[in-house]
This record gives sequence, structure tokens and C-alpha cells, in this order.
Amino acid sequence: MLLVAFGIKAAVFPLSFWLPDSYPSAPAPVTAVFAGLLTKIGVYAIIRVETVIFPSPELNPALMVLALLTMVVGALGAVAQADIKRILSFTLVSHIGYMILGVALGTVAGTAAAIYYIVHHIVVQTTLFLTAGLVEREAGSTSITRVGGLLASAPLVAGLFFIPALSLGGIPPFSGFIGKLALFQATAERGDALGYTLIAGGALVSLLTLYALVRVWNLAFWRPLSDVEGDETRLLRTVEEAPNSTSTLSGTRSTPRLMTLSTAGMVAVGLALTVFAGPIFGLAARAAENLDGSTAYIELVFPGSIDQPALGVGEDVP
Repeated sequence: MLLVAFGIKAAVFPLSFWLPDSYPSAPAPVTAVFAGLLTKIGVYAIIRVETVIFPSPELNPALMVLALLTMVVGALGAVAQADIKRILSFTLVSHIGYMILGVALGTVAGTAAAIYYIVHHIVVQTTLFLTAGLVEREAGSTSITRVGGLLASAPLVAGLFFIPALSLGGIPPFSGFIGKLALFQATAERGDALGYTLIAGGALVSLLTLYALVRVWNLAFWRPLSDVEGDETRLLRTVEEAPNSTSTLSGTRSTPRLMTLSTAGMVAVGLALTVFAGPIFGLAARAAENLDGSTAYIELVFPGSIDQPALGVGEDVP
């Protein structure tokens, strides 16, 4: 019951039905916070349940299957979308599967890789949703069928999208590649068919993620605006329908400098995850070791409690 509840929060398949429709409807800064943090709270709760409260391997194979399904279904959903926010929402679901995989392995190496991947995904996914907000400000829409020429008209926005997109797609040497490699190495230690199936599935999902993001780059950034189908008609219709238009094209607006600076800062943090991957992964490994079984964690939180004798009936707490 706990795993079902936290699985809904973490958007684990098939409990992820709510996320792709809810996140794109919110403003980009709000969605960035939701995408970066809220689903990870569910993953964090699953880690605590699986390592401290119920540290047993009975459910690990089932969690590994769910991790694979979450990765694949999310990636296929991203490929099928034509809106940047919805593409990012489905990739968010997909990459939750990588984190669940690390937890499901039930090993220190798997938990450490999952913790590092959580940190990576918080930063990168937040950055991409902030960039989607910049695209909406610059072009008036986040639909890749209606947007084009942003590489020429907004090169800074293009750069802010390009770097985290490579990281999310798992291109070396970025943090996404480091996290996936650590997860695959931890999975390979199992040495069974299920583990190798998950490695193959994870590699395929990484390629599908890269394909979805490259599609966004080609259509929204690389493609000239003159090649956008019906561009002049679209602009004329927007002017005629304003201000009561219900079209997804809202018209360009000025971009707040703070929003651009915040996005650039998140890109810098993402690059720092690559440059300082060794120390950060060391901290993740320490955390995983402390979560290996409930005894070490309880002793860290409540020093000396493990050595306390059990209370008898009617005895007072000392």
C-alpha cells in the first residue's frame, strides 16, 4: 500500500497517468519546480521504505519490471508528442524509471547510482522546463509545429536548451551519462537475464529520449521560421482573434531577465554535476551505505538507541 501511494507521487507506470496532462497546463516556472522536486519526493519515500522500513528483497523483481515499463512507456509517449512541455513531461516519467531501477536492485551500488541520478535529474529537468518557458516567451508557443528559427532569433535560449538536452539524453561526458553508466554497472552485477534486459531497455530509452529532444532542436531551433507551415496565416489569425483567442499561440512577450539568469544558473549547476561528479558520487555512496539496512540509519538518527534494552510492560521510558 505504501509503494502504491508513493508510486502515484513518483509517477511510476501505470500510476503516472496524471502527470503528462497536469504539468504542461501550469506556467513554466511553476512546472519547473514541480518537475524538479515533487516526483523526486515520491522516489525518496520509496527509497526510505525499501531500505529502512522493509529492507527485504521480495518486491525487487517486481519493481525492476515496473522500472522498465516506466522507462519505455514514458519514452514512447515523448516521441509521440508535438509540444515541448508535453515532451518533457513524458521524459520526466521515463527517467523516473531509472531511479526506481537503482532502488529495485537492493544494493549499495544501485542506491548510490539512484541518488546521484536523482540529483542530476532535479537540475536538468528543471532547466529544460525553464527553457520551455523562455521558448514560449520568445515564440509565443511551445508547439514544435508552430515554432521555428529560434537558433537565429534567440541563440542564448538555444544554448540553454542544448546543453541540458544532451545531458538528459545521456551524451558523455555530461552527468546524465555518468548516472546511467553507474546504474548499468550496478545492474550488470546481478548477472541475470532480467538485469541485462533492463540494461538494454535503459540504453534504448536513452536513445529515444535523445531522439525526442533532437526533434525539438531540429524543428523549433534549427528550422528556419520561413519553413514553418502556414506561418503568415498563423500570425494573421492571432492578431484577428486577440484578445479573446483560445489558440495555443499566445504571441511573443518580453522575457524577464531574472528568468533567463535563473535558467543560465541552472545550466551552470548541471555542468558542475559533471565537473565534480567524483565528490558528489562519493557523497551518494556514503548515503547509500548508511541506508544499507535499517540498523545503520537508526543509529545515525538516534545515537545509542540500538543498544537500549527493550522496555517491559509498564516500564517508563528512561
